[in-house]
Amino acid sequence: MSMLLLKEAREVEQSQELHMARLLVLINARKGKKHIDGIMKLAKLDFLLRYPTCLEQALEHSGLSPSLVQLEEHEKTSIESKMVRFKYGPWDARYRQWIGLLVARGLVQTELKGRSVQVTLTEQGQRIAQQLESLPDFQDTLLRSKVIQDHFGHLGSTRIKEFVYQVFPDLKNMRWGEEITP
Repeated sequence: MSMLLLKEAREVEQSQELHMARLLVLINARKGKKHIDGIMKLAKLDFLLRYPTCLEQALEHSGLSPSLVQLEEHEKTSIESKMVRFKYGPWDARYRQWIGLLVARGLVQTELKGRSVQVTLTEQGQRIAQQLESLPDFQDTLLRSKVIQDHFGHLGSTRIKEFVYQVFPDLKNMRWGEEITP
């Protein structure tokens, strides 16, 4: 693997815009509801989106066809996005930052509901999400976001956590801050 490829992969991973775009598409894929009930739930759903091989395993564990993911052969061996083990499961410490940036740009609103932060797309956020969804480069993200929302989006954050630990039991034994490599 060339150093140039590694450098480019690092730059993509550090692109705030790419992560925010992916989150907009994921939230917009919810049928009838354009919000997510909690940052932890958003992180867990995004775990499945960022790791399509894990999404395949999650679907198979649920008795669904992994072919719904439409995973390309090259994706099975690609460099995965960095995620680390956090207190409540797969997590990237940047979610609050990304949500803050989306709020600052007028693309989402947040509201405290009980003990969780509800993240809701604004009209402008929905428009941007729809524009992203029309781009060829976001077709896999859109397809997988719909699969995730259709099959796991109705679950609460705690249930998703339990499900993730059931499908990927090794996550439970990882130390906090340890990088996840599925």
